[in-house]
Amino acid sequence: MKMLINVPETVVADALRGMAAAHPELTVDVERRVVVRGDAPVAGKVALVSGGGSGHEPLHCGFVGPGMLDAACPGEVFTSPVPDQMVRAAAAVDSGEGVLFVVKNYTGDVLNFRMAQELAEDEGVRLATVLVDDDVAVADSLYTAGRRGTGATLFVEKLAGAAAEAGAPLERVESLARQVNESSRSFGVALSACSTPAKGGPTFDLPPGELELGIGIHGEPGRERRPMMTSGEIADFAVGAVLEDLRPTGPVIALVNGMGGTPLLELYGFNAEVQRVLSERGVPVVRTLVGNYVTSLDMAGCSVSLCQVDEELLRLWDAPVQTPGLRWGR
Repeated sequence: MKMLINVPETVVADALRGMAAAHPELTVDVERRVVVRGDAPVAGKVALVSGGGSGHEPLHCGFVGPGMLDAACPGEVFTSPVPDQMVRAAAAVDSGEGVLFVVKNYTGDVLNFRMAQELAEDEGVRLATVLVDDDVAVADSLYTAGRRGTGATLFVEKLAGAAAEAGAPLERVESLARQVNESSRSFGVALSACSTPAKGGPTFDLPPGELELGIGIHGEPGRERRPMMTSGEIADFAVGAVLEDLRPTGPVIALVNGMGGTPLLELYGFNAEVQRVLSERGVPVVRTLVGNYVTSLDMAGCSVSLCQVDEELLRLWDAPVQTPGLRWGR
C-alpha cells in the first residue's frame, strides 16, 4: 500500500505537527499528545474534553474550538489515549466550572477515561462523563461491551459544546449530552477494508464483489456480508436499521458520513437515497451534514446517523462553531 507518510512510528506526531502549522488558533502539544483551543481555559465556561485513537479524523482533534471541544487527546492509530493525556487536557481547560468527558464506547477508551476522571478529581477538577453508544449494527464487538460509539459522537460534541459555549452549567451540559446520545442512532457500511500504517495493508479481507453491512470504525465485523448493492439498496438497509431502533416521533438531523475513502460525488448521491427513504418513512429532516467526519483511515464506505431534535437542540445545532473540521455561523 502507498501512504503519504515517513515511517509508521511517527504518523501521529507528524500529523499533529502539521495540524499545529495549519491551525495556529489551537495549542498543539505534539510530545504530550494534547490539542487545546488557544483561548482555554475560558472563564465561566464548562469545558468539553474527548479523545480516542487516531485514524478517525477530523474526529476528535478536528473538532477542537469555539462551539465544540475545548481539548482532545489523540492516541496512536486505533488505540486509546492514556489517562495522563486526559488529566493534562482537563487541567489545561478547566476554568473552575467543571469538565465533561465525551467518551466513545470502546473498552480501552472507557477504562482510560474512567481512570483519568479519578486522577483529575483527586486534583480538584469537577468532572462528569457521557458515554456515546449509538451504533445499532451489533450489540457487542471486538472492542466493545455493548454498542459502539460512532457517528453520534459528532452530535454530542456539537450540541453539548454549543450549550457549554452559551454558559450552561455542568449538570445541564451533561444531561443534554446524554439526551443527544439517547436520541441518536448510526449504521455503517464498508465497501473496502482500511489499511493501518503499521500493517501497511488491509486490516481484514473483504472480497471485491462484497460489502460489509454494519461495519465498525476500526473494521470490526458487522451484521453480515452481501454481494455489492446499489446506493439505493444500501440506503434502504442502513436507514431501515436506524429507524427500526430509533423510532423517531419528530424531526431529525441527518449525518451522511464518509469512512475516509469515499468521494463526495458518491456521498451526495447516497444522501439523495437516504433522503428518499426518510421521506418515504414520513421522517422530516431539518438539517443534513454530508462529508468525512468520523472516518476509518482509507476505508471506502459510509455511515448514516440520525438525531431526533426539538427546538432547543436545533437551535444548538445552528449555533456558531469554529473548528478545523466543522465551522459555520461566525
